[in-house]
Amino acid sequence: QVQLVESGGGLVQAGGSLRLSCTASGGTFENYAVAWFRSAPEKERELVAAISRSGGSTYDAMSVKGRFTISRDNAQNTVFLQMNSLKFEDTAVYYCAARTGQIMTPDWTYNIWGQGTQVTVSS
Repeated sequence: QVQLVESGGGLVQAGGSLRLSCTASGGTFENYAVAWFRSAPEKERELVAAISRSGGSTYDAMSVKGRFTISRDNAQNTVFLQMNSLKFEDTAVYYCAARTGQIMTPDWTYNIWGQGTQVTVSS
């Protein structure tokens, strides 16, 4: 069973960029599809992006399409979320989550979660 740790969050001005990392340990990383979710006050948890085990397939939420890119390097046991052209509305705690097998969209299908990293975008 893998454990996940997020890093790379912080404070950035609108229009800026951040790269989040999700690093896995304790398991066979390539067995897992990985997704990024975000939680903001007064909002439901939102799926941001997801990536298949091999990295050959990805999913992007419409709200971030064209601005965020998910990728993975299985040799590094890491999934990245490159966030460009950040908006105030992107402010949230970002979580990475994993599940064995293929990409799914409901959050409850992911049984392994990191602790989250705060992203704050100032306007």
